[in-house]
Amino acid sequence: MDSTFRRTPNIHLQDLIDGLSRGNRVFLSKAITLVESKRSDDRKLSAELIDKITGDNNQSLRIGITGVPGVGKSTFIEAFGKMLTGKGKKVAVLSIDPSSNRTRGSILGDKTRMDELSRDPNAYIRPSASGSSLGGVASSTREAILICEAAGFDVIIVETVGVGQSETVVKDMVDYFLLLMLAGGGDELQGIKRGIMEMADHILINKADNKNMEAAKRAKKEYANAVHLFPPNEAEWTVPVGLCSAVEKTGIEDAWNEIAKYENQTRSSGWFEENRKRHLIKWFHERIHARLEADFYAQPNIKEEIKKREELISSQKLSVRKAVDELFS
Repeated sequence: MDSTFRRTPNIHLQDLIDGLSRGNRVFLSKAITLVESKRSDDRKLSAELIDKITGDNNQSLRIGITGVPGVGKSTFIEAFGKMLTGKGKKVAVLSIDPSSNRTRGSILGDKTRMDELSRDPNAYIRPSASGSSLGGVASSTREAILICEAAGFDVIIVETVGVGQSETVVKDMVDYFLLLMLAGGGDELQGIKRGIMEMADHILINKADNKNMEAAKRAKKEYANAVHLFPPNEAEWTVPVGLCSAVEKTGIEDAWNEIAKYENQTRSSGWFEENRKRHLIKWFHERIHARLEADFYAQPNIKEEIKKREELISSQKLSVRKAVDELFS
């Protein structure tokens, strides 16, 4: 983002909003870059932006797609996204890459792994590094969702890293949580944490093709049996278990039909809107924690005080609990 953008925020903020309302890709990318920025002036401007575009009048559908690494998330999303754009939908993909511990940069580069979808005029792919954020999602993902909605996208897909149990945080920012699984990996139910399975609105076994088909069918039966043992779904939704092959593009349409059925059911029952409200409250509390942490580390001389206590803790001259109490006293 250029310096002019920062020096005249009031004028350019409206330009940004107008650009989003037109679906302009340049302004869309600038807006997401703005909310990802750690600069204090950018954070203030991004807060103004989000405040301006937040509303309850959009008809978008937010879909979280997760699964263990190697399950074929990007291949599935490309086939799924192309199917949706073929139906006249505008699709945004917020693809969260794992970050390098050394450079904090994005590692996998999902935009290059979804080459066909990235060239589709009705699709937009935004890879972001997850950084130190828990849950396999970037800290600015919620804002990016709102920005994509303001730009007129019908379906927003959040592809997560697939890092384990903490990844379930994505459940609190999407309308539909799709879990991709693999067959043929031994005891199917031990392949991923039960907690994630219990939160899924849909379990889909990918790579159900060729020699994998029989194993996929067996896995489907096992997962379907397991689903019945889980606590009742809050949306009063029976979690479907399906098969697909992203490579052969089979089962993709069926998956969308289940999602559409879920959307219709939950909008009619009122759960869809209630769930969105829960997401906002969850976000509110997350921002409180983030603000408290930022303010704590912004205190004068706090780094030196922490360093002193780290040395005392390492030499076992001070307990962790007392060290923390001292910092807050």
